[in-house]
Amino acid sequence: MTNIALIGCTGSIGRQVCAVVRRYPDRFRFSALVGGRNAAGVSALAEEFRPDFAAVAEGGSLSLPDGVAKLCGEEILARCFDGCDVAMIAAGGFAGLAYTLRAAESGKKIALANKESLVCGGDLVMREVDRRGIDLIPVDSEHSALWQALSFRRDAPFEKLVLTASGGPFRSLSVEEMARVTAADALRHPTWNMGAKITVDSATLLNKGYEVIEAKWLYRAEFSQIEAVVHPESIVHSLVTFRDGATVAQMGYPTMELPIQLALTYPERLPCEKPLDFRSLGALHFFPLPAEKFPCFGLAVEAGKAGGTLPTVLNAAGEEAVKAFLRGSISFPKIAETISDALEAFPREEVSSYAQLAETDGKARLAARKFIYG
Repeated sequence: MTNIALIGCTGSIGRQVCAVVRRYPDRFRFSALVGGRNAAGVSALAEEFRPDFAAVAEGGSLSLPDGVAKLCGEEILARCFDGCDVAMIAAGGFAGLAYTLRAAESGKKIALANKESLVCGGDLVMREVDRRGIDLIPVDSEHSALWQALSFRRDAPFEKLVLTASGGPFRSLSVEEMARVTAADALRHPTWNMGAKITVDSATLLNKGYEVIEAKWLYRAEFSQIEAVVHPESIVHSLVTFRDGATVAQMGYPTMELPIQLALTYPERLPCEKPLDFRSLGALHFFPLPAEKFPCFGLAVEAGKAGGTLPTVLNAAGEEAVKAFLRGSISFPKIAETISDALEAFPREEVSSYAQLAETDGKARLAARKFIYG
């Protein structure tokens, strides 16, 4: 029986982790369920799964069954990984970094579905992972695909990593047309069903820029070894090219349950999703990523190359801009403008601690809100 501490249990990824546990109740159980602010959702999951601990990080009244301990305040971070075998970090945004670092410091195996942990704190996280020899397993579909193509080894040699992107709902629109799109338009992803924030990040291709930064940390890759291409069908989840010219791809229908389950069972593979029916697939297409139409991608890659605290500035401004866009306060192009303004306003600093990154995150959010609302 594998005990899972699930951080972000009521979000899109969290709900799919729960689906995997329901599929194999004899293999998995939850030691802890931690949500953000959805107390009713956490309470319902606690009633169903009976973990050792449950918590809502942003407060709220939990109704828990007997035997489930409620964690509050600082004890959430201090105790949420007690007794777990795997820390599944599925919280969204910068908030996930504190949990990833705590799991690493606790020596826990980490299944990482929070890309901001490496975008913002890659140096801190990987330093602790390496120091303790922790198993860090990527859950993002693209990075799971690379990991699978590399035979479950993050240290395997390669020549190039190729990340695939669907291109989002606006791939065929002009720059002028994108200036008029709404949040409802952005949330209609053509192939994936995800949470609102990551769906908008996919529409701007900021998410793909984040994945380039993740690849740098996960696979010790140079940016020159990482490429992103548009693959509208979302069947090939990423590819690895090797020194002899061979390229290995991982393919499957677009679903997060497969990479989630594999992170918990590898190297064993258990029944999960239906296999591809190649007779009905039709053609698969690949196109250059149109970075000139989607400036968020380039801003992310340049921030990743600069390193230091700038990726934290990038993410903080991005989170604030997406919130404003979803509320209808700004246009789609202003997401990139907000990020660009923040990156220009903040000097690069070497990363020294989580406290430094948290302070940078807070200041960058204030700057982004000032840019948005005046």
